[in-house]
Amino acid sequence: MNTLVIVLIAAVCLVAAYTLYGRWLANKWGIDPKAKTPAVVHNDGQDYVPTDGWTVFAHQFSSIAGAGPVTGAIQAAAFGWLPVLLWIIIGGIFFGAVTDFGALYASVKNDGKSMGLLIEKYIGKAGRKLFLGFCWLFCLIVIAAFADMVADTFNAYVVTDGVQTLSENAAVNGAAGSISLFFILFAVVFGVSQHRLKLTGWKEVVFGLVCTVLAFVLGMNFPVILGKEMWVYIAFIYIFLAAVLPMWFVMQPRDYMSTFMFIGMIAGAVLGLLFAHPTMNLPVFTGFQNESLGTLFPILFVTVACGAVSGFHSLVSSGTSSKTISNEKDMLKVGYGAMVLESLLAVIALCVAGAAAGADGTAAVGTPFQIFSSGVAGFLEMFGIPVYVAQSFMTMCVSALAFTTLDSVARIGRMSFQELFSVDDMEHAEGWRKVLCNKYFATVITLVFGYILTQVGYSNIWPLFGSANQLLSALVLITLCVFLKVTGRTLKTLVPPFVIMLVVTFSALVQRFISLVQSFSAGTGVFMVEGLQLIVAVLLMILGVTIVVTSGKELIRSKKAVN
Repeated sequence: MNTLVIVLIAAVCLVAAYTLYGRWLANKWGIDPKAKTPAVVHNDGQDYVPTDGWTVFAHQFSSIAGAGPVTGAIQAAAFGWLPVLLWIIIGGIFFGAVTDFGALYASVKNDGKSMGLLIEKYIGKAGRKLFLGFCWLFCLIVIAAFADMVADTFNAYVVTDGVQTLSENAAVNGAAGSISLFFILFAVVFGVSQHRLKLTGWKEVVFGLVCTVLAFVLGMNFPVILGKEMWVYIAFIYIFLAAVLPMWFVMQPRDYMSTFMFIGMIAGAVLGLLFAHPTMNLPVFTGFQNESLGTLFPILFVTVACGAVSGFHSLVSSGTSSKTISNEKDMLKVGYGAMVLESLLAVIALCVAGAAAGADGTAAVGTPFQIFSSGVAGFLEMFGIPVYVAQSFMTMCVSALAFTTLDSVARIGRMSFQELFSVDDMEHAEGWRKVLCNKYFATVITLVFGYILTQVGYSNIWPLFGSANQLLSALVLITLCVFLKVTGRTLKTLVPPFVIMLVVTFSALVQRFISLVQSFSAGTGVFMVEGLQLIVAVLLMILGVTIVVTSGKELIRSKKAVN
C-alpha cells in the first residue's frame, strides 16, 4: 500500500476528530473565554506565567512528543502495520486526546492544581499521597530511559572487545550534541529577550527562527566529541537547571524553538512521502504472537504508548501547561490538538519505517530512532540538502524529542516530590518537611534516583515505561471521572478508556513480573537490571491497585451523593 495514502487517511481522521469530537467535549464540559485563568490570577513569574496560546501549544507538544511516538510505533510494527495504525488513530482520538484535554481542563478549572492535588480534592489525602508516589516513581523511569537514549544518540565512541574507538557516526553525533548545547544557550537568549522586550507575533517568530538557525550553524561547525557517560552528566546538569529555573527562562523558549525543528522534521517526512510515495513494505499483520515482543494483547498497546495514549501527558497538562494558559479558549488546541498532532507524528514514523523496510517485508536494521532518522534524512537529501547537514539535523531532531520530555519530567518529578511531603501551612511546618519540600533538594533527590535507574539501560527499562505510562493514564481517567461526576458534567466518554487501559496495563505488568521472576529462577537475573525492574514493577502494581480501589470507592460514593 502507498504510504502517502496511509498518512492522508490518518490526517483526515485526526483533523475531523479535533473539529467534531474535541469541540463537542469542550461544549459539553463548558469553556468560558472571559474567566480569569490560574496563570492570570497567580502570576508569579516562575510557574504561573500568562502565555500566548500558540506558545503554550508549542510547550505542550514539544514536551509530550518525546521518544514515544517514534519508538513505540516502529517497535510495535513487529505485529504488522495495520493494528498499529488502527490503535494510533482510535487511541489518539478517544483515549489520548481526551485524557490530555481532560487533565488540562480539570486543572485550569481548579486553580491550576496538579493531578496530585486534584486527587486530594476529589478523592482524598490518602489517594493523593499514593498518586504522587506513583507519579514520582514514574518520573524516575522516564528520566532514566530518556537520559540514556539522549546520551546514546550523542555518543561518539564504540567499544569493541574492550577497546574504545571513534564510531563511524562520530562527527554527526558530535554535531548533534553540540547543536543541543548551543540550542540551550540560544533558548536562554531568546527567553530573556522575549521576557524583557515582550516579543509577540512575527517578531517572536523571526527571532526564534534566527536563534534556531544559529544553534544549527554553530553546532555543525563545532562538533563536540564525547563519550556516553559524559553526555549523561551533561543531560542531568541541564535538566537540573530546567527543573529549578523559571519557566520563561529556558523551558518555554526551548520548547518554542524546538517546534520549528519538529515542523521541519515532519515537513521533511511528509514531503518525502509525497514526492517519493514509497510503498509500505512492512507486512499488514504478522499474527497475535511475536517472538521478541510477546502477545498482541496487551503488548501492542503498551508498546505504541505515547502515540495513542500517555499518562505522562496529563502530568504536563496539569503540571505546567495549566499554569500558563491565559485564556480558556486555548485549552482545546493545547490539550486535544497537541495530542492528535502527536498521533500524526506516530503514523508518519510508522510509514517511514515501512518505506525503509525491505521489499520482502524485512524491517530495517537499527534502533527505531536510527531507522526514522536515516529515513527522513534520505528524504531531505532528495531535495539537494547535503548528507552531513541532513543527518545532523535529523539526529538533533530525534534527540530533541527526548530532551524536551526530559526537562519537563524533571520539573514534574521535582514538584511531585515536593507535593508528597507538603502541608497546607508550610510556614510552620517541621524542619525536615521544609528540607524535603525545598525545590533544590527535591530536584537533586529526583535526579539521583533517576541516574541510578540509568544503569539498567534504555532497552531494559522501556517495557516498564510503557506499562507505567498507560497505567498512569488509567489512574488519571478515573480521577477525571470523579471530577466530572462531582461537578455535574458528562463522564460517559471517559469510562470505556479507563476500563480498557486498566485491563491492558495490569495484564502487561503481570506478564513482566512473571518474566522477571522466571529469569531469577533460571539464575540469569542480575540485580542492577532485572532486580531493579522487579522492584519497580511490584511497586507500580501495589500503588496502582490501591489508587484504583480508593478512587473507585469515591466514584461510587459521589454517584450515590448526586443521585
